[in-house]
Amino acid sequence: MQFKNTKAFAQQLDSEDALRSYRESFVFPKVNGKDVIYFTGNSLGLQPKSAQTYVDDVMKDWRELAVEGHFYAQKPWWDYHERLAKPLAKIVGAKPEEVTVMNTLTVNLHLLMVSFYRPKGNRYKIICEEKAFPSDQYMLQSQVRFHGYDPKEAIVEIKKREGEHNFRQEDVLNVIKEVGDACALVLLGGVNYYTGQVFDMKTITKVGHEVGAFVGWDLAHAAGNISLELHDWDVDFAAWCSYKYMNSGPGNASGCFIHERFHGKKDIPRFEGWWGTEKETRFMMNPEFVPMPNADAWQLSNAPILAMAPYLASLEMFEEVGMEALIQKRNKIVAYLEFVLKDIDTQVSSEFEIITPVSQEERGTQISVFLHGEGRKLFEYLMKNGVITDWREPNVIRLAPAPFYSSYEDMYEFGQILKKGILEKKK
Repeated sequence: MQFKNTKAFAQQLDSEDALRSYRESFVFPKVNGKDVIYFTGNSLGLQPKSAQTYVDDVMKDWRELAVEGHFYAQKPWWDYHERLAKPLAKIVGAKPEEVTVMNTLTVNLHLLMVSFYRPKGNRYKIICEEKAFPSDQYMLQSQVRFHGYDPKEAIVEIKKREGEHNFRQEDVLNVIKEVGDACALVLLGGVNYYTGQVFDMKTITKVGHEVGAFVGWDLAHAAGNISLELHDWDVDFAAWCSYKYMNSGPGNASGCFIHERFHGKKDIPRFEGWWGTEKETRFMMNPEFVPMPNADAWQLSNAPILAMAPYLASLEMFEEVGMEALIQKRNKIVAYLEFVLKDIDTQVSSEFEIITPVSQEERGTQISVFLHGEGRKLFEYLMKNGVITDWREPNVIRLAPAPFYSSYEDMYEFGQILKKGILEKKK
């Protein structure tokens, strides 16, 4: 398709958008009396209007049933989390029994490390990417120290080549092969939070297994954004937050994937709690832990129902639409955003540099842009004029048009505001 950077063309694309009605299912903040242009679904998704109803339902059950809500609520609390497994399994490419929801992302990664970071003898090293998200860095460092190792020795970082913004696939695979039988775990972010680069998870997982390591993925920026096939890719474990592309609310509950080959084992290292024990005998308060025959065996405590309610509300929209349709729109709207950026760049004689990979297979909905010659003042101008985006040092803005609620007209209007901000600065 030949794009045009005009309002009429953007409106035409919106009129042809099969998902356009879902925009009305979300609440937009306002700046200067107008709905914002929202580019930070990669940080916190907008609130679904249905979330309030789902939370109110729980509050009503609590008010009217109190403790009996565990068994007699319309959606009983004792198995509430099980309702999230099926729609989540479709999003991440898993079997429903391989998915559970509990805690928050870094907590879950720590808990999963109990099972999947088992250093012994010469096999103690962890491979991660250079400048992983800080929480992952802190988590990995504390884990290896807990096991008595020096992070400088135990953690091997895959580095970008000098002058390049993204990781090369061959470099990732070569590091895994070089570390070889000293590698206990490969743990990477499925989508790099800074550049938006998507890793080839299938191939990396295969090579990690070939050297005898466990392979896990932090899918914070991947779940609900890109196509995932965790079961078929033979991934050992993964975890993701729910508040970015899945719109569950700030700091909300995390999803976990544990491949079915690890289910039903009493002898696997694992921190355990009563919600992970056999459902049929859970309330008999037996002293012996009998693990659930699925990913729920990693559950510790009863589910935070008020947190899960808005998550379930959002997941029901994912169930209606499906990842295939979301990705189809994602690809088109990101391509249009890229076109608008490049067109504005020529009009203002600036020096934008898109550092997200060009290949569709290596990017999702995020575009990261170096604003050469511009500074934080441009970012502040965008924010004051209703463009909610994200600034990363030294000079990068991250733009993530979520397909559920972003419009093509948003992309056009963003370009006009960006152009005005640059030209005003040059006066």
